[in-house]
Amino acid sequence: MTAARTGTVTTRSAWHDVPRFQVRRFAAIAMAEAPELAEEILREIQREYPHLPVVLDDSGEPMALVGIRRAIEVFVQHLEHSEGRPTVPPGVFQDFGRGEGLNGRSLDSLQAIYRMGVRLAWRRFADIGQRVEIPPPAMYELVDAGYEYLDGLVDQSVRGYAEAAARQAGERLRLQRRLMELLLAEHHRGDPTEAFTERAARIGWPLPEKVAVGVLLRPAREAMAPAVGQGVLLDMEYEQPRMVVPEPDAAGRHELLHRALAGWSGAIGPPVPLADAAKSLRWAEAAVRLMERDLLPSGEVLHCTEHTEALVLLQPEELIDDLALRCLAPLTHCGPTHGRRLAETLLAWLETRGGAPEVATRLGVHPQTVRYRLRQIRELWGDEIDDPDRRFELELVLRAQRLRGELGVVRGRR
Repeated sequence: MTAARTGTVTTRSAWHDVPRFQVRRFAAIAMAEAPELAEEILREIQREYPHLPVVLDDSGEPMALVGIRRAIEVFVQHLEHSEGRPTVPPGVFQDFGRGEGLNGRSLDSLQAIYRMGVRLAWRRFADIGQRVEIPPPAMYELVDAGYEYLDGLVDQSVRGYAEAAARQAGERLRLQRRLMELLLAEHHRGDPTEAFTERAARIGWPLPEKVAVGVLLRPAREAMAPAVGQGVLLDMEYEQPRMVVPEPDAAGRHELLHRALAGWSGAIGPPVPLADAAKSLRWAEAAVRLMERDLLPSGEVLHCTEHTEALVLLQPEELIDDLALRCLAPLTHCGPTHGRRLAETLLAWLETRGGAPEVATRLGVHPQTVRYRLRQIRELWGDEIDDPDRRFELELVLRAQRLRGELGVVRGRR
């Protein structure tokens, strides 16, 4: 123990004032009794915590006993020499913390054990102090030094605990990633259920009947992983992180994800059987591509099931564009503005299947204007406009163009 410094005044410690011959006698007795004291502390620990495992070192001696004895010896050596703070023995107490982490226990019980050890050691040291007539103020100072030393032991254990937790988390992420890779594979050899079951069991993930796969867009390059909960598998290693949501239609699932993914954007594919997870991923990826082109709303995580029309009509672009060239050929010579108005009128008529008043209400124009446009449409398409198949193709093409923003949004629709 060293002198205490208060402001600019240095206060000499009471222990430092103890005559050296008394300190040496105290240290000699304490070192001689260290093995017995260590065994006493270990017996009391085992009595209070009978379920703690006993780990032996290479010589067959309990590692806990070795650690306790070594901790006592280092502390006593420090008392004898009074140089700086006592250095905590490396290794053993780190291993104790590591063991707690690997066995899934908290550090609370370990800290309680350490405090018990300090109390027992103090009782023994107090008895030795009386034998060699160490003054009470110095012994009180010894108590403070003991608890300061205890803090160092706890720090070592916390470090070991953190290392174990980090290793476990890393291993779980690795196993989780392998499970996700298997789930999201396009093709499986035979029945993949056995492989799913084995890998899921290794991370304690109950196999769901249905899943939905999400693809996320990072709000920032260094964004922290969203707190989606342990039940949701999340892989942040991708440029666009992926997640597998078990039982996506379970009560409260949507609300939990909505809160967890606040600030993120992306898409969650439709619910599918577990073996078809790759299909849900494909739809989520397609939705994200449309979001990146501003064809679907961005700034939030969308559910593909709520945007089916856009996903179905905007996905096969080349096919829709080719169909549009053929179906809308009559508008080629009408000029851009007039052709667009005729296309909007045609789509409103196809959707309402009504007369001029209904179409006019939908478009927000005068019925007479609609009648004029409908006559032009009939002249341009002729009898084909009455063919159900042609009307279906026209509506398909025109809806796709509206989703792309090439046609105006009519009244009565979002």
